[in-house]
Amino acid sequence: MATASGGEAVALTFDPHPARFFAPALAPPMLTTLGRRTELLHDAGAEVVLVEPFTAELAAMDAEAFVEQVLAKEIGAHHVVVGEDFSFGKDRRGKVDLLKMLGTRFGIETSVVPQVTANGLPCSSTKIREFVLEGRVEGARMLLGRDFEMEGKVVRGFGRGRTLGVPTANLAQDGEIFPKPGVYAGRACRLDGDPTPYAAAISVGNNPTFADKGDPQLLIEAYLLDFQGDLYDARLRLAFVAHLREQRRYAAVADLVAEIHRDIARVREICT
Repeated sequence: MATASGGEAVALTFDPHPARFFAPALAPPMLTTLGRRTELLHDAGAEVVLVEPFTAELAAMDAEAFVEQVLAKEIGAHHVVVGEDFSFGKDRRGKVDLLKMLGTRFGIETSVVPQVTANGLPCSSTKIREFVLEGRVEGARMLLGRDFEMEGKVVRGFGRGRTLGVPTANLAQDGEIFPKPGVYAGRACRLDGDPTPYAAAISVGNNPTFADKGDPQLLIEAYLLDFQGDLYDARLRLAFVAHLREQRRYAAVADLVAEIHRDIARVREICT
């Protein structure tokens, strides 16, 4: 559409999210970081990603001023594409019909995309968050059209994986949302080096078998199948492909090790 009209495809996004601006304590966790959101928008075809700071001034802007100042003057839009539930302007008073009317006044054409569904479910961030928080990463993938991801820096952990024969990369997660504690099949790739993806057994939890030795926070650990090398301080992206099992406490460390090897075998079947 943009190419046909001789223009550029521009994606407009806000930071912080308006919900975070108005009610920080009640705002839902973001599914991606701003950097990853920008990358995904480019992958989807946006030639330019414009990050608009969501400020008190913008929040107070009425609908007409938003169309004139932001869409017409700042962006120079000739054609905008929005979802059918799009709202804008002070108190979210502007709706799609008003956007079309104001767009005509300022020379902006408007296209409205109906609600997208997958297997009868709305492809909404609310439903995706629900799936992630329940550990149903297969459902999240169905709605996202890609695997749910986490990324961050690899940091030093307790070193238990190495003593058990399954050294793990411990991720200091950049984002805000964590899947339900459990073990997952997934893939891992390095963001600041060789990008070769590796099948990975991913654990989200607090190591209940060793709880008496203290893991007060939720840990993200990944065992990369067939990987040789050092990942400390590397940046890693983990893609969650399938939920394997719930987190549980084992009476003996040997029982845990046997279960881990069964997990690894399942990861190999699913992801390689």
